[in-house]
Amino acid sequence: MTAATAIRRLDALDPDFARHLDHLLSWESVSDDAVNQRVLDIIKAVRERGDAALVEFTQRFDAVQATTMADLILPRERLEQALERITPTQRQALQTAAERVRAYHEQQKQDSWSYTEADGTVLGQKVTPLDRAGLYVPGGKASYPSSVLMNAIPAKVAGVAEVVMVVPTPRGELNELVLAAACIAGVDRVFTIGGAQAVAALAYGTESVPKVDKVVGPGNIYVATAKRHVFGQVGIDMIAGPSEILVVCDGGTDPDWIAMDLFSQAEHDEDAQAILVSPDGAFLDAVAASIDKLLPTMERAEIIRTSLQGRGALIKVSDMAQAIEVSNRIAPEHLELSVADPQAWLPSIRHAGAIFMGRHTSEALGDYCAGPNHVLPTSGTARFSSPLGVYDFQKRSSIIFCSPTGASELGKTASVLARGESLSAHARSAEYRILDQGE
Repeated sequence: MTAATAIRRLDALDPDFARHLDHLLSWESVSDDAVNQRVLDIIKAVRERGDAALVEFTQRFDAVQATTMADLILPRERLEQALERITPTQRQALQTAAERVRAYHEQQKQDSWSYTEADGTVLGQKVTPLDRAGLYVPGGKASYPSSVLMNAIPAKVAGVAEVVMVVPTPRGELNELVLAAACIAGVDRVFTIGGAQAVAALAYGTESVPKVDKVVGPGNIYVATAKRHVFGQVGIDMIAGPSEILVVCDGGTDPDWIAMDLFSQAEHDEDAQAILVSPDGAFLDAVAASIDKLLPTMERAEIIRTSLQGRGALIKVSDMAQAIEVSNRIAPEHLELSVADPQAWLPSIRHAGAIFMGRHTSEALGDYCAGPNHVLPTSGTARFSSPLGVYDFQKRSSIIFCSPTGASELGKTASVLARGESLSAHARSAEYRILDQGE
């Protein structure tokens, strides 16, 4: 089977299009019972036995010959050593990316605010950073230094005092780029643990691992399941599904570019999703031919082929307006507006994690160094979710200060509403502050 025939073709004018699209987009990320029970058992063991359980699980799952928790802690000096060990080109790329990510996220910082009413009542909001954030970083073959930058830098910009990183090291393998990224991003503490046990340690704390306020970062099904279970004990960023790209193209972009853009997400894993929408049927044919031509040149060709065959699509629409309708229905993680005038269509885009404007803006730039965060809502959750940002590491507290006059006036309203709810203590508490008319 060739790649060109492997990727399905859909037509928005087909009476069954909605059903076919729903089937294409369906994704079930819920863990099976076996995974769920294993994760619950691991969390319970970490809560009950702390460091001892972490050492035991790390020996068992990662084949690391650790005897005590001290063997699973990396000092700051080791991160600085990694920064020296990587090539100058790699170091410069990490530093450039970090500077751009930091500059972008500086724009997101929220300040406390307040206003004073005529009677002296002050209302406002106090913005406070989290005390401590936990960052999960995949290890082994799936090593993502870019994710370290994208998760740790917004936390530091927000003012988080301590960022704790956990990263598994299968068979003791340390990824120097990941450690160098942690050094540049200002990570404070690093533990070489992973899986559900690392999430549990961050959520509940152990003798060595400090309890955090929020756990962020990508991971496998065990990590995602653990994040579900500890949510409420700590905050989490999101439960992410497979990576997605939707390209909306008017037919004027080089089809090889578009094919490679689709590959850029399909190569993540077999469940990743790559979709192209265009009103130009001949262009869809040209991209299919480019896929066929370029796929054999890819290092991860089989992963890409499986992804395109299982969850990819080339969708024909009647015009650009319908292309935007389809895009909003999909609510993609990454949306490329590969069109002549992307600015003209931007107001019509309601749901997308990140929007890449124009023919020259590849999604890959956003993954690494454009500046905006690459931690984005997946599986249609862009309908109600946003990219990770500084705001995810800040809390907001309401401020209410009533002058005597203000308390008296508000007390009258509160009294009526409280008695309407049969909460007399609420009412009387407010009524005590009502000034006598003669005062």
